Amino acid sequence: MGSVEQQVRRFYDVAGPAYASLMEDVWHHGKSDAEERGLSPVEAGLELAEELVRASGIQPGGRALDFGSGVGGSTIHMAAVSQATFIGISNNEWLSGRARAHAHERGMADQVFFHTIGDEEYQTLGAWPDGSFDLVTFYESVVHLPDKQRFFDSAYRLVKPGGHLIGIDWLQRPFGENQTDEQIKRWMEPVERFISIPWHGTVESYRKMIEKAGFEVKVAEDMWAGVECWGSTPSNDAQGWLTYEGEEGDLFHDGKRALDAARGAGVFTVGQFVAVKPS
Repeated sequence: MGSVEQQVRRFYDVAGPAYASLMEDVWHHGKSDAEERGLSPVEAGLELAEELVRASGIQPGGRALDFGSGVGGSTIHMAAVSQATFIGISNNEWLSGRARAHAHERGMADQVFFHTIGDEEYQTLGAWPDGSFDLVTFYESVVHLPDKQRFFDSAYRLVKPGGHLIGIDWLQRPFGENQTDEQIKRWMEPVERFISIPWHGTVESYRKMIEKAGFEVKVAEDMWAGVECWGSTPSNDAQGWLTYEGEEGDLFHDGKRALDAARGAGVFTVGQFVAVKPS
């Protein structure tokens, strides 16, 4: 089977084309009220990315690293909004290649760069020296890592004093009648199995990992506190996951059903994080 990280890379060999066909080039949740305001999932995701990158205070000409940049939609948008240089990284060359093409199409290839790193390179991010970046970002990518603490430690090393770590990620939580670890696992284990996720953290466990790395956490919050987390992914399957006919279609059908069940049980959510490296 190989390492968890290798399994994630192979997952995106088939998930990449599926996600690109169904979600365009922005693959993460957006603002929690986006659907109510009539925004599309892509618009909602870009609005959230724009809000977070502004919260980081990165200045024109600054440098940022986007971990798990996918096909680059949010990375390119953050670079355009901030006028900073962004480097997006993932461990899958299909994703990186598509992201480079998108940057070229949008005239951003001299400001946004995409690289493929080794499966376990997130544990050190050793290609860059200490203090290389003003900002490190992550958008629903750390969830795929078995050793999440090592990523946060690496991010801390790379960020300059006074620089920021920002991101969002898939999390689990007690909700309603599902309060125990066993009850939560009933809903979350299928999500992890079908979507190549080793384990889900919580808002509090992420806060502790980020603080352990050395950051001062400014924001650590459940984006859907007290309500089911549907966001811009309504249960009517408007994006077409249940009818997807590409390679490994059944895998994505099963993943959609498992994720919808976890959303409906209330135990799935998304957390938002903003942290600063002390000066």
